[in-house]
Amino acid sequence: MRRRDFMRLSLVMGTGYMIGAKPQSLFAAQPNAVWVTGGEPLALLQAAVGSFSGMNNFISKGDQVVIKPNIGWDRKPEQAANTNPQLVAELVKMCFEAGASKVKIFDRTCNNPQRCYKNSQIESLSKEFGAEVDQIRDFKFKEYALPDGELLKEWPIYQDYLEADKVINIPIAKHHSMSRVSLGLKNLMGVMGGNRGSIHNKFTTKINDINAHILPTLTIIDAYRILLRNGPSGGNINDVKLEKALIMSPCTVTADYLALSLFDLNLSEVPYIQEAINRGLNKYDINKLDVKKISLS
Repeated sequence: MRRRDFMRLSLVMGTGYMIGAKPQSLFAAQPNAVWVTGGEPLALLQAAVGSFSGMNNFISKGDQVVIKPNIGWDRKPEQAANTNPQLVAELVKMCFEAGASKVKIFDRTCNNPQRCYKNSQIESLSKEFGAEVDQIRDFKFKEYALPDGELLKEWPIYQDYLEADKVINIPIAKHHSMSRVSLGLKNLMGVMGGNRGSIHNKFTTKINDINAHILPTLTIIDAYRILLRNGPSGGNINDVKLEKALIMSPCTVTADYLALSLFDLNLSEVPYIQEAINRGLNKYDINKLDVKKISLS
C-alpha cells in the first residue's frame, strides 16, 4: 500500500497517522521503544532491531523503502552534525535482507549537497549495500494537502518520500539553536520543499501541521555521538559527546520524547515536541511507556 493510499484509509478508520505501519495490535507483544547503550553503531542497531523481532516486522518483501538520515551539513562523522554513516549502511543491508526491492536515501541539504553527501560518508557506504543515494531534485517536490493543519493547509513534500511503501527516519541527536534539539520530528524537514525558513516563524505550529501528515514507519535516533552545543551545523569536536546509544520506536514522538534526557531537557522546554503530544501524534501514552533498555557494555 502506497503512503497516500494508507493516509486516506487511516483518516477514515481513525487508526492514527503513522504511514505504512502495521496495525497496533501486531505490536502488542513488542516494547513501545528500545534504548540500547554501550556499543558500536552496528551492535547498537542489531540489538534494537532484534528486540522488535527483526526488520521483517517493519519491512515486507517487495517494499520500496526510504531511509531518511540527516545529511544536511558538510561535516565529517566525528563532528556529529549528520547521521552516523555506518548506522545508515547497516540499515540499508537490513532492509534488503528483509525483502525490500529498493532502498532510497536523500536529504535536502543546507550546505553544498555534493560535499554533504561525500564528507558525511553516507553516500559511499550506503551505495556499497545497494542503496540509491540521490541528491534532491526541486521538480520532485509536490504540493501535499494538510487537512488538519492549523496554519498550513498544504506544503510541498518530496515525491519519493510520499511514494515509498515504508519510511525509516534516522536522525542524529543534536542541539539546535532555534528548536533546542533536532531529533526525529525536526529531521523530516529534509523532505519539505518551499521556503523552509518560513516554517521557523511560528515553528511549533507549522512543523506539527506538516509532520502530522507524513510521520514515518519507524524512527531510529542515532545517539552514538551527540552534538551538545552549536547545532545544528556544529563543527567543533569539543561540542561532541561520545554517547554510544540508540533509541528505536515505531512512534517518532515517543523516540523524540525519550531522547530529551540525552540533553537534560524536560518536555516543557521543547514546545514543538510538547505540541506534537498535545495533538495526539504520539502512538503511545508517554506516561505509560514500555521501554526496553539494553546495555552492551
